[in-house]
Amino acid sequence: MTSRSAPDDLLATCWTSAGDAASDRADLRSPLTLRERVEAASAAGYPGFGLLSDDLPAAVTAYGLKGIRALLTDSGITHLELEGIPYWWDDGAHRHESDRVRRALLEAAETLGARHLKVTPDGDNAPWDRSLWAARFAELAAQAQDVGARLGIEFFPWSNVASLEEGLRLVTEAGHPAGGVIIDTWHIARAGTPPSDLATVPLERIIGVELNDADPQVVGSLFEDTVHRRRYCGEGSFDLAGMIAALRSAGWAGPWGVEILSDEHRSLPVGAALLRAATSARRALETARAPTS
Repeated sequence: MTSRSAPDDLLATCWTSAGDAASDRADLRSPLTLRERVEAASAAGYPGFGLLSDDLPAAVTAYGLKGIRALLTDSGITHLELEGIPYWWDDGAHRHESDRVRRALLEAAETLGARHLKVTPDGDNAPWDRSLWAARFAELAAQAQDVGARLGIEFFPWSNVASLEEGLRLVTEAGHPAGGVIIDTWHIARAGTPPSDLATVPLERIIGVELNDADPQVVGSLFEDTVHRRRYCGEGSFDLAGMIAALRSAGWAGPWGVEILSDEHRSLPVGAALLRAATSARRALETARAPTS
């Protein structure tokens, strides 16, 4: 599987194709089969696809890793993102389960030709040792590189790695060339990061980009707002044109992830949901190219 991007390739991140599934539920698994999701993404024109680690075991049982690769290839998927290693930084009680998921994701990345792995920070924002996290991140980045992939951390404004600045600080301290950040426009806007800051991010540290929008005001907690009330691109208050233009100035050419989590999105049939997300993202990418008067 090649991961070279054509201009403005789109990648449907795991939640965008998951149907009635959400990251604040005890069971994170999608109720849809992998075939339903991949074929719907392909029909909507995404050459990129994201899969959550919680959905990997059922997919492997149904198709095997070679069968998954064939499904992706036959559907025109050329960019694969694999997401989610719980407590990847931990040496405590969670380590056994974390290592099990890590092994499965790395094996899948190698067989499927994944573009990158995505991990998240500590959403509980517990006390942490930055130097330990940097060492753990470097270790995981090396493992990703060994299977032909890269590693990105997505920063969250309610977590211990709360901003673009914090994310870059961590990956810089880790110092591994295969490591970098995942830049989600929701987290940029909600953290109050100026869009112009994106133009200064070293291109080699941008592992992925995710597009979405939101209302001007946060409703509930930041976590509740991000899971239940994201908007399609151009249907909210974000300066998406400014963010996209800044990322292009940094050298980013795609793939552009589309990350929609909302009650509205989950209520739609998966094909309609993916098409609406893709159409709005393409419109935002085109708007960002338009000359200003």
